Amino acid sequence: MIIHVDMDAFFASVELRERPELTGLPVVVGGSASGRGVVAAASYQARKFGVFSAMPMTTALRLCPDLVCLPVNMGLYVSVSQQIHQIFSRYTPVIESLSLDEAFLDVGASEKLFGTAAEIARQIKSDIKNECQLIASAGVAPNKFVAKIASDIDKPDGYVVVEPGGVQDFLDPLPIKRIWGVGKKTEQRLKQAGINTIHDVRNKRADWLIQRFGKLGEHIFRLANGLDARDVIADAKAKSVSSETTFASDIQDKDILLATLAQLSEQVAARLRDKDVKGKTISIKIRFHDFKTITRSRTLAESTFSTKQIWLTAKQLFLDVLRTGATPIRLVGVSVSGFAGNEAQQGDLFEQDVKQDKLDVLSDEINQRFGKSKIHRGRKI
Repeated sequence: MIIHVDMDAFFASVELRERPELTGLPVVVGGSASGRGVVAAASYQARKFGVFSAMPMTTALRLCPDLVCLPVNMGLYVSVSQQIHQIFSRYTPVIESLSLDEAFLDVGASEKLFGTAAEIARQIKSDIKNECQLIASAGVAPNKFVAKIASDIDKPDGYVVVEPGGVQDFLDPLPIKRIWGVGKKTEQRLKQAGINTIHDVRNKRADWLIQRFGKLGEHIFRLANGLDARDVIADAKAKSVSSETTFASDIQDKDILLATLAQLSEQVAARLRDKDVKGKTISIKIRFHDFKTITRSRTLAESTFSTKQIWLTAKQLFLDVLRTGATPIRLVGVSVSGFAGNEAQQGDLFEQDVKQDKLDVLSDEINQRFGKSKIHRGRKI
């Protein structure tokens, strides 16, 4: 069995823990509205006004004029994430981090020591609440796809267990948009064909879906039938560190897209420094409104975990894509791969690069030591 743990409104919840006087108020974390920033995380009080992550901050403030807007404090979030992952590691070494606030855990080899996967998930939730004063949602299921849906289905403070024999009963009533890869356009096409739920998909033949949707049709059919053979890949064996975000509505504004890309670059760089690994290849991922997805990569001469270098490389890759024409975008992501381990890097270093590395380390240390600090990198680093 696999557990998917997802922290509830992670960045915002950490800030509320540090600032209890804000409890009950609509709070978001993200860039400034004047700088065309975006919402990185929204508290559940803010979500009642229709405010969600990846939304332009100007839109969020229009929906909720009394919104409390806080800057991103990445060093603090990395520190808390590290504490949460230490809790995970008590129960299994097979942990696949998806971001700072969510991970898959394979506990198959741990059940003789700690009880069933369902019992382990409940204990992890309890440990996080008691030791971190934060709330996590957990889903337990036979595979990744079902576990991830299970963790999300009853948020906040969710806890859903799907036994192997109950996968189809769990999936069938769910709307078709719950299947990974089904965006608004695909959802519309499926509904036009009379497919509204996952059960409706299973009433169609695989070749019918493939004929109309190509490889995506095969993907939809497999997931609708609860088939997902992907293993949980332990972080120690991971080949890349990445972060991505999907917008609530398609975005065409270049400044908003770049602001989001800057936040993602900062998250990836902070996670690399936390793991003490450097990579040579910086990649971006872009998914357009029609669900066409592309990736672009650049390999550097030297390995890095520098926020500045990752951001500038990602930015240039992104601007190169935009030169072919501005198209509405629904998802952007940043990743770093080609890890070099911890060996010393050879070659000349410019003084400015040394300063940037020191600034990254100092920023991480300050934010981890002083939770209420406002140290974070600007977009023009």
